[in-house]
Amino acid sequence: MNVQFLAIEGPLLLTPAVYADDRGWFSESWNRRRFAEVLGCEEAHAPDFVQDNHSRSIQGVLRGLHFQRQPHPQGKLVRCTLGEVFDVVVDLRQSSPTLGQWVGERLSAENSRQLWVPVGFAHGFLTLSAVAEVQYKTAGYWSRECERTLAWNDPALGIDWPLQELPAPYEPLLAPKDAGALGLEALEAAGDLFSAHDPSPHNV
Repeated sequence: MNVQFLAIEGPLLLTPAVYADDRGWFSESWNRRRFAEVLGCEEAHAPDFVQDNHSRSIQGVLRGLHFQRQPHPQGKLVRCTLGEVFDVVVDLRQSSPTLGQWVGERLSAENSRQLWVPVGFAHGFLTLSAVAEVQYKTAGYWSRECERTLAWNDPALGIDWPLQELPAPYEPLLAPKDAGALGLEALEAAGDLFSAHDPSPHNV
């Protein structure tokens, strides 16, 4: 597995080895021991993935930016198994020097990349291909009470979504909860960001 550290501390871009021949290919998509090594922790302290999610989206669908606040946060290991998406994470840790900053990566069935989204970050993606399927493991169960959404187009974030790759009029397709999401400043005022007392991104 190739591991790439990104511009913000915490998220990681992982590319598992793919073994291909004329019959097809094989890849080990998840290995707890190896993932613990990547995070620099003991295997027993690796994220405890308890739920697998699978979504299918048509071109132009933008899902996010989602996160779960305390006491039921979620870490996510995300991959695209059909088509291509532009995947984004935003730092929501109040004590972080990169609060409000983002990183984006293209995940596709072709490149086999996976994005580790630790606790303390919002996550979302834009579907670039005609259809895309995204699958992700979560460390923590979904909680309606703790789920929050950060506005995908908040000017304070300045996310450079590749909307120009969509058909005209280059507007994303949004769920109602995403269309009405709060910006970073409003979420901070509501006490929904992550404090210095929350778990380290390498522990959840």
